[in-house]
Amino acid sequence: MALLEPDERELVQYIYNSIPETDRGNLTEDDILLVLDLMDDYLEEAGLLRVDPLTGDSEYLDGDVDETEQLNYVLEAVREEGRKISSVQIQLIQDAELQYGIEHGYYEEE
Repeated sequence: MALLEPDERELVQYIYNSIPETDRGNLTEDDILLVLDLMDDYLEEAGLLRVDPLTGDSEYLDGDVDETEQLNYVLEAVREEGRKISSVQIQLIQDAELQYGIEHGYYEEE
């Protein structure tokens, strides 16, 4: 797995451990990191994430995320990369990332 900040590593491991083994298949922590990066790419394109080009610092902006649109965006990008990550696995990663965010106070439960 790429060099990650401790909080990023914790998130990736949380997500990996949240996915049932039967759904995990050959999914790796690097695959999870790719999906998380693509989720952020979607948010940036949707105007919900601002990244400072000089520092790389990110600021998440208020707004609603269309999870289906995000899923389709990520699935298409994963296929373009030639990775074998299913839509079910992407959805499980999205769900686990949301749950992690709720548990750590980043998101509010709806």
